[in-house]
Amino acid sequence: MPFWGLQKQLGIDVDSWLLRQSMPQPYGQAGACHAFEREWVECGHGLGQTRARRECQLEYEDFMECMNRTKMAQRLRIILEQRDKMIKEGKYTPPDYHMGKEEPRP
Repeated sequence: MPFWGLQKQLGIDVDSWLLRQSMPQPYGQAGACHAFEREWVECGHGLGQTRARRECQLEYEDFMECMNRTKMAQRLRIILEQRDKMIKEGKYTPPDYHMGKEEPRP
């Protein structure tokens, strides 16, 4: 910590910018991916950047999946492609409420 508390004097908190989910959240609840980020940071703490990239790869991948949902989107795309293929082959008929043909509700 520096002799002068520059961050405190300027009213900024640079440390909270480093961690995305650790910042104060609305209603005092933790962010959705806070636990994954925390595991990743705890794993890499004290290892150094080179070792942390290699040894904490699983924690980092979990954190990025929670933030971006890329694997989930890819899986959903594959499921929808399979559904479209089955519809085209005539093996599957979606229900009316999936096709927008249901009766209007009161």
